[in-house]
Amino acid sequence: MSLFWFSHTALEPESYRSRLTDPAAGGYASFEGWVRNHNEGQPVTRLEYEAFESLAVKEGERIVREAIARFGVLHAACVHRLGSLQIGELAVWVGVSSHHRAEAFAACRYIIDEVKHRVPIWKKEYYLNGDSGWVNCERCASAHR
Repeated sequence: MSLFWFSHTALEPESYRSRLTDPAAGGYASFEGWVRNHNEGQPVTRLEYEAFESLAVKEGERIVREAIARFGVLHAACVHRLGSLQIGELAVWVGVSSHHRAEAFAACRYIIDEVKHRVPIWKKEYYLNGDSGWVNCERCASAHR
């Protein structure tokens, strides 16, 4: 079973959660990231996600394995959308099952935070005024100078 993958179609959390069921699990935590209709004061109409898929999958799998080891959880997984998404669509899902809830919550947060920080996924927003832009790219470029 993959620990991290991409989907070019709508995400289906129920099917992903069923992959994490375990009779030893007493806790389950998940995170869903949705496309919102605004960012930094601008109305957003839709967005697109792109990724360097081969590298992103390797890094995403590494992150999920780290979370399993670090927090001692039973199972964890993460799936991220690619392509064009509309307002309200599910962009990313993380799920964790563990013996206890505290570890599940901690591992879930670790996974989403690390994915956002380390995995090469780019988000382009389209605004109501007709403009568009890659989110946080300017800051990323200036941070590496």
